[in-house]
Amino acid sequence: MSVQEYLDKHMLSRRIEDAVNAAVRAKTPDPVLFISNHMRKAIPSVITRIKARQILDSRGIPTVEVDLYTNKGMFRASAPSGDGTGMYEAVDLRDGDKGSYLGNSVTKAIKNINEKISEALIGMDPTLQSQIDQAMIDLDKTEKKSELGANAVLAVSIAACKAGAAEKEVPLYKHIADLYGKSNLTIPVPVFSVINGGKHAGNSLAFQDIMILPTGASRFEEALQMGSETYHHLKAVITERYGASGCNVGEFFLAWMLLAYNNWALFFILVDKGTKYDLEFKSPSRSGQNFKSGEDMIQMYKELCSDYPIVLIEDPFDKEDWEHNKCFCALGLCQVVGDDLLNSNLKRIEKAIQESACNSLILKINQIGTVTEAIEVVKLAKDAHWGVVASHQWGETEDSFIADLAVGLGASQIKAGAPCRGERLAKYNQLLRIEEEFGDQAIYAGEDWRPSS
Repeated sequence: MSVQEYLDKHMLSRRIEDAVNAAVRAKTPDPVLFISNHMRKAIPSVITRIKARQILDSRGIPTVEVDLYTNKGMFRASAPSGDGTGMYEAVDLRDGDKGSYLGNSVTKAIKNINEKISEALIGMDPTLQSQIDQAMIDLDKTEKKSELGANAVLAVSIAACKAGAAEKEVPLYKHIADLYGKSNLTIPVPVFSVINGGKHAGNSLAFQDIMILPTGASRFEEALQMGSETYHHLKAVITERYGASGCNVGEFFLAWMLLAYNNWALFFILVDKGTKYDLEFKSPSRSGQNFKSGEDMIQMYKELCSDYPIVLIEDPFDKEDWEHNKCFCALGLCQVVGDDLLNSNLKRIEKAIQESACNSLILKINQIGTVTEAIEVVKLAKDAHWGVVASHQWGETEDSFIADLAVGLGASQIKAGAPCRGERLAKYNQLLRIEEEFGDQAIYAGEDWRPSS
């Protein structure tokens, strides 16, 4: 489009005249600034440019970052990444060249943004999130976004969401709430990881995560303080009893430890072996024969829930062990959270709802690929009276988007790791800012974090 065509399309001559007249009527001391602001509001913002680059995530592995430009400015977003094992989730596009970042480079995804996605979205209104996301879905044409790459699509989707909020001149969480259709906003309970085991830890603990929730706090600010203080006290205790080797950056490694405080909750994640469960898979003296059945696991969970204040168990069984998930969930002992079971996949969530296999969703936006689809799965979960846990990923960036997402979608919890390291604290610190914006109107989920039935 030529300059003259753009001027004619937006009737700029008339709009400039209107702005000058408005400045005269207002008797403004700074007519240039007044006219500039008047014109900014008078002309609808559109996407004018999209530029992508390769950056590194918290693991030192490449991911996608996007700068999206509109008349209002530049809006930056980056895509988190998982461990790549979810067969039902959207697919990150990697180059596969072992000579560059061991095959993990994302230059193909970058090229798709700079050439294909950019061409499709330039000129679109950033407030129309669903149309932007649908344009990328139509461009990709695959179920798992494997053509363009879910990492490419998601980074652009988040950047567009930020641009949409700026165009409406509202906070990001408010824009997300508008897209969702929700008006009552709450601050979620933070889920702090304090002890780690499973396949990602160098210890003998079979359970992948032990986490604590400060549900007894009255405000998020107090909850964050409680988490930080407990984290550092625990680090001191472990160091004293087990030496410095018992701790790592962000996680504490122990053979076993359970915390039980009146206003703290606990949950853990099991690493499974199909429909038989090996709790000794990390032991050097394991026989390889001592497997537990699904019934054995249910009995063990019942005993743990009886002995300790456990209120959440995430993925208590294998992702295809629907029957035991269903049986355990029916007991009503605690909230049963689906992560690998669901992969934030709409069809898997629908099946889990029909079979009552769990009653809470782990929401990882990279498993879906767009903001619009994330909103759709949250609506589905909440219609079934499920809880929603907005979650970070193994490969995170300093982008704090999921904090605003959690508030905007009314998630009762947010899982962003231990209260340390920049990519994690970016989310927790953003929630502090949001709570400050709310002022006296701030509502912390606290003891009301459980989904209503």
